[in-house]
Amino acid sequence: MYETSRARPGLPIPSGWSEALSEARNSAWFDDLRSFVAAERARGPVYPPEPDVFAALERTPLTRVKVVLVGQDPYHGPDQAEGLAFSVRDGVKPPPSLVNMFKELASDMGCALPAGGSLGAWAKQGVLLLNTVLTVRAGEANSHKGKGWERLTDAIIRAASERCEPSVFVLWGAHAKKKKSLVDAVRHRVLEGVHPSPLSAHAGFLGSRPYSRINALLAELGREPIDWALRSK
Repeated sequence: MYETSRARPGLPIPSGWSEALSEARNSAWFDDLRSFVAAERARGPVYPPEPDVFAALERTPLTRVKVVLVGQDPYHGPDQAEGLAFSVRDGVKPPPSLVNMFKELASDMGCALPAGGSLGAWAKQGVLLLNTVLTVRAGEANSHKGKGWERLTDAIIRAASERCEPSVFVLWGAHAKKKKSLVDAVRHRVLEGVHPSPLSAHAGFLGSRPYSRINALLAELGREPIDWALRSK
């Protein structure tokens, strides 16, 4: 269900987050952001499709958050983005960063390589797969940067820090690490690391064992671990 209390451009906030984000969703800047995205869709393809823009919030309500994994912006190729950071639709070839994540998953947890690239099974378990920008123009990475999404996703991270049970915030790469100040590091655990991109994965991501470390931190917090295994080939 979605919050639709007054007529506005599209992109209603899923009900599992609407109360926590009430200040943001009632703001003039959010109306401007919605209008911007609508105008972008009118001029050409924008990813992900509108029903999937808030897929991360819909699949992982605030009350179920255990891990917050911060990405950057959606994949900008056809049929790739499904509204979850790092994830692609099943049937779509995994991009290089996701390939490196799967390599490390196999090394760290002994998991078989997944049959597809969707991380939806993680989202269902409480892993909030949150990009800091939630839409992108087709073929143009970072094209919706600086248009207002960052204000909303900062509010999402703050809400998770303030309202959810003690959780693990995972910040890979310089962009994600800038969000550390939004997290109450006394209540939660923050795991910083190298981004899985091919440009940096061999500088510290591969071999870092992030999945087992996240589960160890969840255990410290008295929470159930994540089953990282995905449907295998």
